[in-house]
Formats: sequence, C-alpha cells, structure tokens
Amino acid sequence: MNKSHILYRLMVFVMAMGLSCTPQSPTATATLLPSAVSPVVASSTPPTEATRESTSVPTVTEVIPVTGHLMKPAELAPAPGKLIYDVESSAAGAPSWDLYKLNWFERPFLADMTYVSDMDIVSFNLSEDSDWYYVSIELNGNNPNNSLGINYGVEIDLDFDGFGDYIIWAHPPYTTSWDTANVQVFKDSDHDTGGLSSRQADANFEGNGYDTMVFDGAGGQTTDPDLAWIRVNADPKAVVQFAFKKSLVGSFFMAGVVSDAGLKDISKYDYNDHFDEAEAGSPEPSKMYYPLGTLYGVDNTCWEAYGMQTARFEPKLCQPIRQPTPVREPAVDDTMACIPTYPPESCELDPNGNPYYDWDTCECT
Repeated sequence: MNKSHILYRLMVFVMAMGLSCTPQSPTATATLLPSAVSPVVASSTPPTEATRESTSVPTVTEVIPVTGHLMKPAELAPAPGKLIYDVESSAAGAPSWDLYKLNWFERPFLADMTYVSDMDIVSFNLSEDSDWYYVSIELNGNNPNNSLGINYGVEIDLDFDGFGDYIIWAHPPYTTSWDTANVQVFKDSDHDTGGLSSRQADANFEGNGYDTMVFDGAGGQTTDPDLAWIRVNADPKAVVQFAFKKSLVGSFFMAGVVSDAGLKDISKYDYNDHFDEAEAGSPEPSKMYYPLGTLYGVDNTCWEAYGMQTARFEPKLCQPIRQPTPVREPAVDDTMACIPTYPPESCELDPNGNPYYDWDTCECT
C-alpha cells in the first residue's frame, strides 16, 4: 500500500471521529425539553368573564359587618328648645282634651280607667348639635320602667302633610345611659299612617301604618348601628330622652311624641282610623262614649314644626297657646292663639279640610 492510500484512509477516519463528537443542534433536542413558561405581559384589554371565572381571586370585596358603635350622642344634651305642652290628666279622667277625630289622645289610663302617671306626657322639646337631634319628654310620673311595659315614640312627618313617615319606637327596659338595644325605627312605605285623610278619622281603615323596619338597635336589621338611642331620667324635663342622627330626617320636619301601654301596635297608627269612636270609648266622664273601650293606655301630642315656617293649618300641627280672656284684647304678637291647641271638633271643615275657626276669638266661624 503506497503512502497516498494510507494518508487518505487516515483522513477519512479523523473526519468520522469528528462527526461523532459534534453536539446535537437545538432543534434536534427541542421536542425532548419541557415547554418554557410564557412571560406575563401587561395588557390594556379588560379580562373576559371566562378569565374572571378561571381565577381564584374574588372580584367583589366581602362586606364585613361593623360591630360596636362608631359614635354616640353627647352625655350633656344641648339646651332644649321651645317646650311643647300637653295636657295633664288625673285619676278623675282627661280634662276635655281627648280629640278623637283629630287623632289627639289623652288616655293615660288602663281599660278600667286606672290613671298611669308614668305615661302621661306633660311636655316635649327638641334640641340639636352638629350630628344629632334630641327629643326630651317630660312625664307626670318618673318611672318609665313601670311594670305595665310602656313604649315611647317620636313620630316624624317629612313633608308636613299629617302622615307620619318615620317612628322612632322604644320598649323597656330603659337605662340611664345612652343605649340602642331597645330602639327600633320604622317607616311608612305606602303613605297610609293617616288613613284616607290625616285631618279626620277614617274608621275601619285597612292600612298597615308603619310597616317597614329600617333600624333595630338590638343588632338586627340595620345599616347604621348608631342611628337612634334612648335613655331615661336625664333630668326632670327629660324623663325619656331620644337621640337620632340628622341624616335620618334632614333639616326640616314635624315631630310629635307618644306613650303607649295599651295596644302598642304601630301597624294600626293612626288608631282613630282603625276603630270607630263608640268602640274606642272616651276618657272624659262628660262624653257619651265614656268610659274607655278598645283604645286605652295611649297619650300623644300635637306635632311641632322644625326648620321652616308653616301656614299654621298643617294637619296635626301644634298651635301657639294663650289662655283666652273674658274681654277681647289685641294679641301681643303672632304667637298668641287659643286653648285648646286644636279647634273644637264641632267646627265645620272647608273643602280643603281646614276648620272654620277664628284663632283670635277662639270660636268657630
């Protein structure tokens, strides 16, 4: 074998060895390696519903109920405003101030005519600070925790039409410290607390009165745990004192107060629309329907306006008071009017439901 032939074989052997030692190309091994994770790229396109459903992160933040109180009324309530007086009764009966047709009840008596001073309203007043309205009720008695179980309330009329829109309603036991546990707030969702007409009785009316609870201070239905409070025996003219947030009623409204140890059924407010007068009876010995019948143990007041001037003839509105004198004298100012604060029931009504009554002479016209 010549040298050239040997050299040729040697070159072929070296080339073969070189090929066997060369690494495989990336494309040849790609199918053998695991797939790479694609990088996350920000996108301005909102996720689809399918994308939302595929993730374990909730799309709505869970609402956690607030426990405890975030704020409470002042320990020292602001100075009271104008006192609104009610009539005091006695063991002898109501002194001709129970005006059934006008839904003004002076019935702090049990069915057997036993007098209950702890539900006999003497006066009430309203005061305010930056966050709260305070309604203070003076009673002839001083024991709101009377064993009868007396409920107290504040009725609110937002549009001055004599139909109550809200009632702040409290039940015993009461404490001397501010508390919400025994306070509820109801509203009238279908405008029937005054029956067919808020100016007169509509006997056997089938309405449902205050029908919707919006606050339960015992921890039930509420969106604001601080909405309404009550305490008792704050001072002699605040035997029962309510506080409620201004956000509930706004800046102007009418308000009146009630004590109820009888039916205690706000779904039947106004009571004079659910019973005829003969059935309800009367607390006045001189009246033909005396004594009390189905409607007993309730005392309420006329309603006072707050935040705006009124026309003086709004339904249930309190009228300024002065004692009539035997000789007619010029009124000192426009705050002078007559007793009773409502016209006598004998006065006829005009087409708008207003009584034909002269507040200067204290007589029907």
